[in-house]
Amino acid sequence: MPDLKKPEDRDKETADKIHRFLKDFSFEFNNESLLYQAFTHSSYVNEHRRGSQEDYERLEFLGDAVLELMVSQFLFKNFSNLSEGDMTKLRAAIVCETGLVMFATSLSFDEKIFLGRGEEATGGRKRPGLLCDVFEAFIGALYLDQGLGDVSRFLERVVYPKIKDGTFSHVMDFKSQLQETVQRKNLGEIDYSVVMEKGPAHQREFLSKVLLNGQVIGTGRGTSKKDSEQSAAREALKSIAG
Repeated sequence: MPDLKKPEDRDKETADKIHRFLKDFSFEFNNESLLYQAFTHSSYVNEHRRGSQEDYERLEFLGDAVLELMVSQFLFKNFSNLSEGDMTKLRAAIVCETGLVMFATSLSFDEKIFLGRGEEATGGRKRPGLLCDVFEAFIGALYLDQGLGDVSRFLERVVYPKIKDGTFSHVMDFKSQLQETVQRKNLGEIDYSVVMEKGPAHQREFLSKVLLNGQVIGTGRGTSKKDSEQSAAREALKSIAG
């Protein structure tokens, strides 16, 4: 069924959703035009040429750089066992389109974008590339208006937990790394055990532990047995490195 609301009513709804989102994070922008720019697509600007709107493309450029810096810093501080090459591989999986769309979708960014009618009609609101761009643009706007401290606070709630829970571990084989480390240091025998499995079939959660010579050296959670074991291996690598 077509949306029969007036354009100005739709714009107000979108602005209200953006402000509710900010309230959830206790953010208050000093420059609201910067905030709205982060959520404004070029198609909207083209249809409102009499206004002073700017689209998000320049903010996207900045946000991309800020996001890479912050994720790099997080990996450097929290994954001391990873080599430069492994950190590069993991960072690439996090800040790629698939990863950023996941973060944007978790925040319902698709509902907060100012879009032109044509882009709206062709499903632009759900287009992965657009959602990825808007997420980066918001990071850029947040950095300009609030600084790295609030960017870090935002990422601590949205991005870092996904890294910690092994969401991106498919690009890193921590089990192989652990096995190689244990063999190289001649530490003994590695074994894995699933200690908990809960939740409905479509939303299972597993808790696994990894043992070295019968002693637990790491535990991890995941949405599959494999993911939970990878997460446990990652924790074990930290304990061995420490």
